[in-house]
Amino acid sequence: MYEEVNAVVFEKYALECAEAIFQQNNIAVMVGGTGLYIKAFSEGMDEMPAIPASVRDAIIQQYNEKGLNWLQREVQTKDNTFWQTAEQQNPQRLMRALEVVTATGKSITSFKQNKKVERPFKIVKIGLELPREQLHHNINKRVDSMMQQGLLKEVETLIPLQQLNALQTVGYAELFDYFNHKLILDKSVEQIKVNTRHYAKRQMTWFRKDTAVEWHNAATVDASAIATNLSK
Repeated sequence: MYEEVNAVVFEKYALECAEAIFQQNNIAVMVGGTGLYIKAFSEGMDEMPAIPASVRDAIIQQYNEKGLNWLQREVQTKDNTFWQTAEQQNPQRLMRALEVVTATGKSITSFKQNKKVERPFKIVKIGLELPREQLHHNINKRVDSMMQQGLLKEVETLIPLQQLNALQTVGYAELFDYFNHKLILDKSVEQIKVNTRHYAKRQMTWFRKDTAVEWHNAATVDASAIATNLSK
């Protein structure tokens, strides 16, 4: 049995966790890199229409069979308004837009009100960055470590659930391709590294647009100074 998680579900869950932490502590620290989920926690999410599972499953299946180029063409054709400002290399965002327009006949942008919710606590956003060469080295090393620690076995146990949205992500999708005989293992692992680097680039593009983020060099950051800022 599983529960599907999206940004709206995460918003509720994270706020409940924060409330529990604040009962005993003055500071709660959230660590992560998924911009949409951080936005959901910080500002709230626009209410989106419910999507029938049959629509979502059909889109995921076609994406798995036909690839990113197919998905891009579908979104460009059926929701060109969204396409003009979309993260065009991000399959999760594209599939979500395609789900909405398929189920409702309306662009996903028509449901976005961009109304920020005021939270009853101060939010400080801290971004850590590294030179690109060092970042890519760290990514490659981390992927190798994940494989050594059993990622392949983990993905194998998830084959029956591979259609879930949450598993159409970097690290899972490439190894599903291996188990589905689309790629050899070495190529799948290399593709994880490539796609993770692309994902990191998209993350930086997202967060660079957020003027509230305080940027620090991860190699030279003064943790005590950040802690002092958080306690103000």
